[in-house]
Amino acid sequence: MIDLDGTLLDTACDLAAAANMMLRELGREELPLETIQSYIGKGIQKLVKRSLTGSLDDEPDIELFERAMPIYERDYAKTLSINTRPYPGVIEGLNALREVDFRLACVTNKAEAFTLPLLRDTGLLGYFDIVLSGDSLPKKKPDPMPLLHACKHFGIPSHEMLLIGDSLNDAEAARAAGCHVFCVPYGYNEGRDVRELDCDAIVESVYDATKLIQKLS
Repeated sequence: MIDLDGTLLDTACDLAAAANMMLRELGREELPLETIQSYIGKGIQKLVKRSLTGSLDDEPDIELFERAMPIYERDYAKTLSINTRPYPGVIEGLNALREVDFRLACVTNKAEAFTLPLLRDTGLLGYFDIVLSGDSLPKKKPDPMPLLHACKHFGIPSHEMLLIGDSLNDAEAARAAGCHVFCVPYGYNEGRDVRELDCDAIVESVYDATKLIQKLS
C-alpha cells in the first residue's frame, strides 16, 4: 500500500495555490507555500481549517468554514495537476514492484473526486489494483479501516502487508492494523521530522523501499 500526497506525488504547490485562491476570495491574507505545506496530511477539510485559522489545531468559525469548503473544492479542481508530479524514484519503484508481481494499493485521505483524476493525469492509476480514497470507506487514516480493507481485498493477513507513507497518519494506521510501515523523508508530516515516527524503516524513495522488500512465495 502506498500513500498519495507526499509519498507518490508532490501536490503541495497545487494544494497551496487553491488555498490562496480561496483565501483571496474570502478577503483574507495569502499564506506562504511552506506554511500551507505544513498543514497538509490529514485531508482537505483539515487543510482548509488550518488555512483559515493559521493553526494546526484551532477550529474556525463554522459559518466561515462552510463558506470556504466549496470554494476550496472548486479552486482545487482547477489547480489539481498543474504542478503536481511524481517524486524521484516513484516510477522506478512502481515498475520494480510490478516486475516481481507485487499487487499494489493506493491508500489516501484525499477525496476520490481528486484522487482518481490525479492518478490518471500523472500516469500512475494503472499500477494499482485498488485505490482507497478518504471517502471510500466510513473511516480513513489514522484509523486502520482502509488498510485492513486492502488486506481483505488481497486475501492476506495484515502482518504480510506493507504501507509506504510520509506521515504520523500513516504510521499510526499501520501500527493499528498490524502492518509494516516504511516512511519517506521528503513528504508532508505537518512540519515534523519523519525520523520521530514509529516505522520499520526510513527510505529515501519508493525505489529504495523495493530493496528491502521480499515477496513471499
